[in-house]
Amino acid sequence: MRLQFRRRREGKTNYRKRLALLKSGKPRVIVRKSNKYIRVQFALYDYNGDKIVASAMSSDLKKYGWQYSCSNTPAAYLTGLLAGKRALKRGIEEGVLDIGLHTPRKGAKVFAALKGVVDAGIDVPYGEEILPSEDRLYGKHIDEKIAEVVEEIKNRIEEEYGGVET
Repeated sequence: MRLQFRRRREGKTNYRKRLALLKSGKPRVIVRKSNKYIRVQFALYDYNGDKIVASAMSSDLKKYGWQYSCSNTPAAYLTGLLAGKRALKRGIEEGVLDIGLHTPRKGAKVFAALKGVVDAGIDVPYGEEILPSEDRLYGKHIDEKIAEVVEEIKNRIEEEYGGVET
């Protein structure tokens, strides 16, 4: 019997899924969530290890005036938008979603981040039915005031990276 790779034994990497994503030849849009934050990264494959070209973490939103939880659905959406704008600035125009070991469920936070990336102008294949509703993206399920804050922060991100269009 052959010993499995360490990251496979630890349950951190599914190498079959990873190989399928790498075969596409497109940059990977990596979305990871923890209990406190959401991270979105754009990675290019390199023989010596993946190269992170652009990234954003939900804690970066505080710079734009975000005062709510950094792990909720609106924070995921805004983090995806910010990462997408940064990737456009680096010349990335397409990608393929990598959610790692997260179970894909309709309306999940990882898909809210995907919607943010797509709204930024990155071409990523996805199905419309998997995305969270517009009300959830803007946080109306939490509080009506959050929707205004999300729109305001979205506009600030658009202004900062406004000259970047594909």
